[in-house]
Parts: sequence; structure tokens; C-alpha cells
Amino acid sequence: MSVQKKYTGVIVPAVTPLTEKFVIDDAAVTKLFALLYKHNIAPFILGTTGEAASLPLQIKKQYVLAAEKNKKPGTLLYAGISSNVLIESIEFAAFCKEHAVDVVVATLPSYYALTEKQMLNYFTTLADAISLPLFIYNIPATTHMSIPLTVIDELSQHKNIVGLKDSERSEERMLELLKLWKDRTDFHYILGWAAKSADALLNGADGLVPSTGNLYPEIYENMLTAYNAADKEKMYAMQKLSDDYGALYQANRTLGESLHALKLMMKEKGICEEYVMPPLT
Repeated sequence: MSVQKKYTGVIVPAVTPLTEKFVIDDAAVTKLFALLYKHNIAPFILGTTGEAASLPLQIKKQYVLAAEKNKKPGTLLYAGISSNVLIESIEFAAFCKEHAVDVVVATLPSYYALTEKQMLNYFTTLADAISLPLFIYNIPATTHMSIPLTVIDELSQHKNIVGLKDSERSEERMLELLKLWKDRTDFHYILGWAAKSADALLNGADGLVPSTGNLYPEIYENMLTAYNAADKEKMYAMQKLSDDYGALYQANRTLGESLHALKLMMKEKGICEEYVMPPLT
């Protein structure tokens, strides 16, 4: 991790706090953001953990407005703009810019299988049309496509594409990507695979995006502190905690089931209610 880089550290993919009537729970957003900021963590709203694929545009905008209201001065706010409709992503990115979002994040559209040329064209078109910095988000578990390294490397030359959030569970891929970019100051690699958090940092990753940070952000704050102190033993102790707590809501569950289980645990901690947006239950 380079101190010269801008988009670094722990970035938690925030849940979307909802009321029983499926609107944004403003009080819970305040609690969640306060918890994250207490541990020097940046929020990433409207990602996979945030159930973004199930949220209507009105609710997404409500969350952006709630995040704007709770944003801590001097911090970065990340927001997902993924959609199967390109123009929707472009228009939502413009809304985000008007309301304190600093960086936007986008997956591939997830309905049609795309060729490498189509992937390249999609992200280039999106990056050309928006004015906020863009992170590419690779998550085959939901898009059912893996963005090839060659495609991402070509996209990394675009002036408005500043990094990759990779949630593909492949250690070989992670290490290959880190070899490509760890010495570049203009492109960032952040890992969305909590089980490899310590390994990623030690091999040059710029940041982590762990969903368990919604529950126990102090684990990742302590891991980052240990990394900066070159304390590998402490880093792996925090990795063990991350694995153990992550298993409580993820083990033997589908992704959708785990999101409800995560919110249920957060309810027990007094952070938010357990409601998830249909079709999740």
C-alpha cells in the first residue's frame, strides 16, 4: 500500500438499513456511519452487501442523501452505480456527484454473456460519460462473468478509471493482479474477499472491502494498524477473527441468506433492523 495513493485502507460495503416498510432507516444510517468513522473506515454504499440490485432508484437516492447528511468531513464516500441499463448508471453517477459521493463503483451488466470486446466497450463508454472516478467491480458470483486481466489492464489506462474492486475468489488471480499494479500510483487494487485480507495487504493491495466490517470494523482497523507496524502475527490474529465472525452469517448459506443473517446480527448489536428487500427474505 502506497502512501502516494488516494483510494486506500478499509472500505466497508455497507448494508442498506431499511424499515419494515422498505424505506431507508435514517437513524440506522447515522448509527452505522458513526460506527465506521469511529474506526477510520470509509463507507461503500449500494454494493452487493447493500442489496443494490434489489433496490428501486428512489430508495437508492434516499440512501445517497442519508449518506451525504452523515458524511464525515475529509473522508471519502463510495457508491455503487451498477445497472443492466447503461444510461441509468450514467444518470445515477451524476446524482451521486451532486450529493457528496467521491467515487463510484460498477459491475458488468449481469443478464447477457459478454465478450471481452463488449466488456471493454461497456466500461470505456461508462467512464467517458461520467465525471466521478470509477472503480471496476469484478464479482462473478453475481454477474456470472469474470473480467479478464488483460481487459482490466487496458481499462486501467483510462484517465477516469482509478481502480479495481475484485471479489473473485482466486488467490492466483489476486497475486497476478497485484504484480501488474502494485507499483502504479494511478491505479488501485482493493480486495473484496475477506478471507484473504491479510495476504492481500502483505502483497501490495491498496485496500480491503470486508462485509464483516459492518459488524466488527475494529478487526480491520487493527489489521491495518498491524500491517503498518509490520506485525504479521497481529495481522493473522485479526484474520482469524475475521474468518470466525464471517462464518457466523455466511457458512452454509446462499449470498442472499447471509445478507439477512448479517442484518440480524447487526440488529442484536443495536445498529439496524433485520429487514431485507424482496426477493430476499
